[in-house]
Amino acid sequence: MIYDIAVLGAGPAGTSAAVNAAILEKSVIWLGAGMEKTDTARAEKIRNYIGVPDVNGMELSRAFSEHAKMFGLVPSDETVTGVYKGEDGFTVLAGENSYETRSVILAVGMKGAKSAEGEEKFVGRGISYCATCDGFLYKGKTVGVFVDDKKFENEAAFLCSIAKFAYVFPMYRDCGLKGDNVEIVMKKPRAFEGGARLEKVVFDGGARKVDGMFLLRRALPFSALAPGLELIDGHVRAGRDMSTSVVGLFAAGDCTGRPYQIAKAVGEGNVAAHSAVEYVDSMRG
Repeated sequence: MIYDIAVLGAGPAGTSAAVNAAILEKSVIWLGAGMEKTDTARAEKIRNYIGVPDVNGMELSRAFSEHAKMFGLVPSDETVTGVYKGEDGFTVLAGENSYETRSVILAVGMKGAKSAEGEEKFVGRGISYCATCDGFLYKGKTVGVFVDDKKFENEAAFLCSIAKFAYVFPMYRDCGLKGDNVEIVMKKPRAFEGGARLEKVVFDGGARKVDGMFLLRRALPFSALAPGLELIDGHVRAGRDMSTSVVGLFAAGDCTGRPYQIAKAVGEGNVAAHSAVEYVDSMRG
């Protein structure tokens, strides 16, 4: 199936974009962890969202989710690892799946904005974000595996099973990965070094030599997510219609810049949806 619009992110901007795209009768694939897992849900009090003063974050998040469900919209909790533009649209890679879509709305917040030193340089030259895509390229070799969520342990375990040796960097306690060829390093990678290809991962107090590094995390740096995406001051450059440097790809919410406010995110999600719909309609003539 080819979708009209792929919405990436299930916070206020993504929810707004998905709902408005559905209202405008476009087919939507919605990828995100759901409003209940966002920063909004953790807010103790929200006093500046017009019409619902003094609401707490979870209450507002549930209201957003219920609104989306009215249109049959429930986000799929898959981690997006790439957005690639083709002649007739986009291919969105998420987990072990790929989705074809005519347009994309990026509403992923700011969690994935920062990359480690050297990360961008070695993407495709030793750094990968997808275990199932690139794992066999490193069969019998030494790999590093960064894991920021226990949900990725099955992918990490696959890498450990085919690697000669694996250094695992879990960002949580009680990591379940074990083996004679596994070393758990409870440090966050700070930099990646090498020549033509990645050779070393550096962390506070040490370093490890690796042939490849897999970064299994819930959100990717913008520059790694969509090739050709222009940034400004660490945010996605977007026009008033929420268009980006990649034709057919729109952005909304915190990823486009300050203020990091729910009202801004919801408004931009609405604008992005209308712009995406206009773009899809123009493709059909």
